[in-house]
Amino acid sequence: MYEQEISALQEIIDESAHIVFFGGAGVSTESGIPDFRSEDGLYHEKYSYPPEQIISHSFFLTKPEVFYRFYKEKMLCLDAEPNAAHRKLAELEQAGKLKAVVTQNIDGLHQKAGSKIVYELHGSIHRNYCLSCHKFYPAKFIKESDGVPHCSCNGVIKPDVVLYEESLDSKTIEDAVTAITNADTLIIGGTSLVVYPAAGFIDYFRGKHLVLINKAETGRAVRAELSIHAPIGEILEKIVL
Repeated sequence: MYEQEISALQEIIDESAHIVFFGGAGVSTESGIPDFRSEDGLYHEKYSYPPEQIISHSFFLTKPEVFYRFYKEKMLCLDAEPNAAHRKLAELEQAGKLKAVVTQNIDGLHQKAGSKIVYELHGSIHRNYCLSCHKFYPAKFIKESDGVPHCSCNGVIKPDVVLYEESLDSKTIEDAVTAITNADTLIIGGTSLVVYPAAGFIDYFRGKHLVLINKAETGRAVRAELSIHAPIGEILEKIVL
């Protein structure tokens, strides 16, 4: 299954020297991390408040107990392991083919798989800081804390993730846009392309090959040379280096 598409992707990768991967939640669902918008996603589950409201900046400030109950249960997936997609992308980087991963995910699985150049548009669960003194705390501390995690100075600790109503980090944006602009091949994978401004970053691509790998149709049209509607790990693991 997908033999023709995989063969076409193999050919593109073989002739490419400067690949950039742009990915979303669908890259990590194969590691057991829930996404937001699919039929089984978090937005379709029932909570006291809509998930998109819970993970907003204003909600974090006004109802931190509810925020952290949801965050720890649904978003702090510390036992998740990299899947075939993460591992193959790390191999592509080690082979000198892949120059950067631009991800909307916050789980750190690309780095856990061995990728070195990863631009995390929406931050990371592995970085947490006290809002008062800015002391750093690892994700394990957050997971094991009771209720709202507090710093030794008694300040509230906030995950370094971009919540609704917050802006993306300007340096991360700059680095991601530069990587995409300089790519000869852009592989878009596991993203519905409906979250902005991140989804708009692909407009900076000026290279030769644009590839889309996503199980469902995307929220915006992309003029992809190759579109594969399948689980991304299933496709990438067949690529030979």
